[in-house]
Amino acid sequence: MKSEQSAPKARNLTWHEAGITHSQRHDLNGHKSCVIWFTGLSGSGKSTLANRLDAALYARNVRSYVLDGDNLRHGLNCDLGFSPEDRQENIRRVGEAARLLADAGLVVITAFISPYRRDRDAVRGLFENEEFVETWLDCSLETCRQRDPKGLYKKADTGEIADFTGVSAPYEAPLNPEITIDGDRLSEEEAVNAILAWLQDREFISLR
Repeated sequence: MKSEQSAPKARNLTWHEAGITHSQRHDLNGHKSCVIWFTGLSGSGKSTLANRLDAALYARNVRSYVLDGDNLRHGLNCDLGFSPEDRQENIRRVGEAARLLADAGLVVITAFISPYRRDRDAVRGLFENEEFVETWLDCSLETCRQRDPKGLYKKADTGEIADFTGVSAPYEAPLNPEITIDGDRLSEEEAVNAILAWLQDREFISLR
């Protein structure tokens, strides 16, 4: 699955096709691959739900992996801040990493605020056959503030954190996400079950 979204700076490069096809990896795993792209405000439950979904898939013998925003900023994206430009590069790198894992046949679960539509759309462009599943955790700012598990909103309100989404930086909600989770109303179990049902209905996985 070759990316056509960006041209490399280096010249004299040749794309080498893999000897094992995407379909062959699906056959080996017993399920299809895709990217469940969680997007939503801080405190909407992205990381918690991503790991709950990962555990549920594991229990069903589905090979999956979580790419978490904070975790990747400890390594792959440790050189990036939270300016619009750095956020864009953050999501670009994550998209490429997710593409590689999906090409290997995994169900990839990402947990990133990813506030800008253009960045999410750019990642979508890396995938084909409906493999990019934009999943919006539609959770009100009031609920996110009440949860505030990391105390980030309080720090943003006092100016201790700059460029904080929902306070001093914008969040552009998805216009046509594949899945919308009502973060104010649904429990974690209900949300996971809704995603599993969506994946089963579209034959990405088989609930057994």
